[in-house]
Amino acid sequence: MSSLKVMVIDDSKTIRRTAETLLQREGFEVVTAVDGFEALSKITEANPNIIFIDIMMPRLDGYQTCALIKNSERYKNTPVIMLSSKDGLFDRAKGQIVGANEYLTKPFSKDELVDAIRKHVKS
Repeated sequence: MSSLKVMVIDDSKTIRRTAETLLQREGFEVVTAVDGFEALSKITEANPNIIFIDIMMPRLDGYQTCALIKNSERYKNTPVIMLSSKDGLFDRAKGQIVGANEYLTKPFSKDELVDAIRKHVKS
């Protein structure tokens, strides 16, 4: 499990740093991006095993980013976990429509992140 590469996309520096620190302590390699555009440029180089995406971001939001990833032949099977401070039914449904594998509500815990990785990434 520890050789897995995790991508965290969030416009909040605090969220990126928190997720990065929590996951690195668990032995994961972490790549971060501030928004969907940066993520799309980094994804081919990083080739992550799983991607965590914030929904509310400038330029390219999490739903649009997830849809682009899932429409890519190369990354359509890469698990995408949506991160949001909103916990509404509409938000969860929209995440499923664009292909998200799971939906975590902020603030998230280390256990929630690690459980999502274990659940969606086959070692």
